[in-house]
Amino acid sequence: MGKFLGILILALCALICEAAIFRPISDSHRSAALELLTPKDGSFTSLKETYEALRTFKVLGIGHQLDIKAKSCKSVVDTVGSPSSTLKDLFQALEVNGILKCELSKETFAGIASRLKDSVNTVSSLLDYYYSIGSLVLIKGQTSEVDVHLGGADSVFRAIKALSQSDGRWRYSSNNPESSTFAAGIALESLAGVISLVSSEIDHSLISLVKNDISKLLDGVEKYDDGAYYFDEKLVDAHGHQSPLSASSAVVRGITAFATASDEDLNLPGDKMLGLARFFLSVGIPGNAEDLFYQLDALASLENNRVSIPLILSLPTAVLSLTSKDQLKVNVNTVLGSAAPSLSVKLKQIFSSGSKDASIIDQDLKFDPENAVHFLDALPENIDVGSYIFSLEIVLDNPEDKKIYATGGRTKVPIYVTGFIKVDHPDVAVLDSDLGNVETEKRFDLAGENTLSLSANHLQKLRLSFQLTSPLGNAFKPHQAFLKLRHENKVEHIFVVENSGNFFEIILDFLGLVEKFFYLSGRYDIQLTVGDAVMENSFFLQLGSIELDLPEPPEKAARPPPQPIDSTSRFGPKAEISHIFRAPEKRPPKGLSLIFLALVLLPFIGFLVGLLRLQVNLKNFPKASAPATFAILFHLGIAAVLTLYLLFWLKLNLFTTLKALGFLGIFLMFVGHRTLSYLASSSAKLKSA
Repeated sequence: MGKFLGILILALCALICEAAIFRPISDSHRSAALELLTPKDGSFTSLKETYEALRTFKVLGIGHQLDIKAKSCKSVVDTVGSPSSTLKDLFQALEVNGILKCELSKETFAGIASRLKDSVNTVSSLLDYYYSIGSLVLIKGQTSEVDVHLGGADSVFRAIKALSQSDGRWRYSSNNPESSTFAAGIALESLAGVISLVSSEIDHSLISLVKNDISKLLDGVEKYDDGAYYFDEKLVDAHGHQSPLSASSAVVRGITAFATASDEDLNLPGDKMLGLARFFLSVGIPGNAEDLFYQLDALASLENNRVSIPLILSLPTAVLSLTSKDQLKVNVNTVLGSAAPSLSVKLKQIFSSGSKDASIIDQDLKFDPENAVHFLDALPENIDVGSYIFSLEIVLDNPEDKKIYATGGRTKVPIYVTGFIKVDHPDVAVLDSDLGNVETEKRFDLAGENTLSLSANHLQKLRLSFQLTSPLGNAFKPHQAFLKLRHENKVEHIFVVENSGNFFEIILDFLGLVEKFFYLSGRYDIQLTVGDAVMENSFFLQLGSIELDLPEPPEKAARPPPQPIDSTSRFGPKAEISHIFRAPEKRPPKGLSLIFLALVLLPFIGFLVGLLRLQVNLKNFPKASAPATFAILFHLGIAAVLTLYLLFWLKLNLFTTLKALGFLGIFLMFVGHRTLSYLASSSAKLKSA
């Protein structure tokens, strides 16, 4: 039985994983583009970013909101007019010019075309072919006055084809043995360019070889469970790692370009082209401008190709209410949200999450031309609340449209049917432990407030029961059915309410729960939670309280766990910190301090009087300008040292004083040495005379 249940769960999981809803491009992408692609000072940082922004806005139909023509055209003119511009620079400039229509003369186009033709015959790497041929294709689309036809197109075609590999991927050059999916995309786009630049047809055998390469490339496409296909890039080299989004975008661009240029029936598998479209749509809204460009550029290529245009089936909502009698509504559009051709939508099967069997419906949905939506008047009568997988099929009215549009067969979408669940016989009772007789029984109200007051001891039991019935009268089992008892000291105990059919019951035997309750007597609040995603009347009820009288705990009984601290309390106000400052020390009287100051200054006054009494001789004071300057600076330095001592006494600390004294000492040593040297030399001259 367990093995069978496991297999059933895996089958249901696989069924749900295969169902997904993909929605075409919407206004959310336009809002994201306006936010991600914002020019600075009227331009973008490079021509590559400029083209990606212009292309993105053009695909979304909001190109008028991007005013960058003045500065961008100046950059284009400078690039195409510079002889040092690389092939890549010219290609990016012409891409931007193709959208902005800058003023380039015929002579400018002719000069570029001549240079590009010469490079096609000399280059050897795939990227150089791509930029050269792509630039010529861009010139062809921008002016008809310049000859861009390739001579020897077959040899160029063969040179590019020679870089292909047996698995449908391409190498970037003959010197690089590694193959790349991204390179395959730009190779196919280059070959499409060669076909569009020739005056005569390419050898049909070469076209057939490329068709075979495309078939092999599509054979190696990866697949998700939801039906989305993508190309993975395993090569990491000097060209950088390409994500599945960029690699898939390059391949889609290349395949659609080759299909359009070759006029050949490539027999592209519609399910894989639709799967690629689903992959790009499953990305949602990319988080950066480059990925948004890859997504929209690939979707625009799928939208405008002539061989396999994917049609996307989407639902405005996947939640239907039985209470409101909601209708199933289906939209069918192209990947960019354009209107689909004349078609009908059929509901083929319905898979229930509770059964592996499917209901065969095969019912046509009605079409509302005013709102362009297909709808089902009413759900089948046997549909109850729950989750389902609806299998829908698009049927094109015009047989010719089947050659152009890809519908992908049946599309599975998840549907959630909600409804009002009926709750019957909600009772709470206290039972005797031995005989199970009801001592106290009370009914609680789901719509109003409940203030039940119960009491029990450890020899009694608590029983809670109710019934749940779906709108069709079937038993309903919700995802959540919990009973919580919360002690007044915040210790909580949660119990799962089991069911048998539509009857839910839980009996708590307090004798066996005394240890779980940590022997805590007192008041317990009773809370009941019943909820489900499809239950419109899920509820969380405060039923009241029960007063428990439990025995005293033994000595070695477990204690209640410490309750978690509320994380918000750490950000609340802290306790006030009271600090008592030290009382200031007693100071001497003011008169005594003044007497002390006078005694300190008395020696200095005596020093000045002594100088006057001794009749100081200033005859040796230097008279020449330079020595006199050093002598004055020497005496000023001594005065500065005395002033520093005074400041130290008044307010400076020891470290600041020593630092200043160090600089003054060096200054005094220098000027003092010069002064004393002059006096010594003067004294020596007098003695010799």
